Amino acid sequence: MLVLVLNGPNLSRLGTREPEVYGLTSHDDLVASCEQWGRDLDLDVEVRQTDDEAELVRWIHEAADSATPVVLNPAAFTHYSYALRDACAQLRAGLVEVHISNPAAREAFRHTSVISAVATGTIAGFGVDSYRLALSSIAAGPLSD
Repeated sequence: MLVLVLNGPNLSRLGTREPEVYGLTSHDDLVASCEQWGRDLDLDVEVRQTDDEAELVRWIHEAADSATPVVLNPAAFTHYSYALRDACAQLRAGLVEVHISNPAAREAFRHTSVISAVATGTIAGFGVDSYRLALSSIAAGPLSD
């Protein structure tokens, strides 16, 4: 089964951006880990990253049209992108929202996710292991209703 792992803005800077918050794992290392976790779970994992909201929306549309489950770290778009939220609402094969840090334990503006209400579930605060947990939940069975 194909699973898209989609990462939003600034995640290409993993390993150098605020390592005290996001850790030292680079985005390339995250990609390799997700691909390996996918193989371990019999999933075909494709990881993408963009700083462009429109591109991220297009990828979500692609997943909706192909009934592909998505692991999404919307990053800053979490808090205000209604365009991304509306695209995510069209997904039927499952959407797991992930965050490396725990947004609820950070600045007040990070406490609100416009994505969570349309996600199957949210995993946050486990570092890059949040992705492994998300992939495991997809491998465990259907996430759609």
